[in-house]
Amino acid sequence: QVQLVESGGGLVQAGGSLRLSCVASGSIFSVRIMGWYRQAPGTERELVAHFTPGGSTNYADFVKGRFTISRDNAKTMYLQMNSLKPEDTAVYYCYQEHIGGRQYWGQGTQVTVSS
Repeated sequence: QVQLVESGGGLVQAGGSLRLSCVASGSIFSVRIMGWYRQAPGTERELVAHFTPGGSTNYADFVKGRFTISRDNAKTMYLQMNSLKPEDTAVYYCYQEHIGGRQYWGQGTQVTVSS
């Protein structure tokens, strides 16, 4: 089992920055993909950014140039969010996909951007 805990969300004005963190515990030796999703009210959960199995990064078009994903190792991952916009308001989730396809999700952290 893997447990993921996000932190760092909050309320910020448009143009501001936040840094999200995700700490994993448990059996993390088989992780293939690590990343961040988000979900705004009334919408489906969508990919924000992730590390591929090869270690490269992919970003959704709506965050390119503003958000940066990074990690220390399989245990700790970050999402630096700059130039935040009101439309970035959502619950942000950390996730991992492991060998065999099993996925794990955090409980989410709320990000609210005021105009």
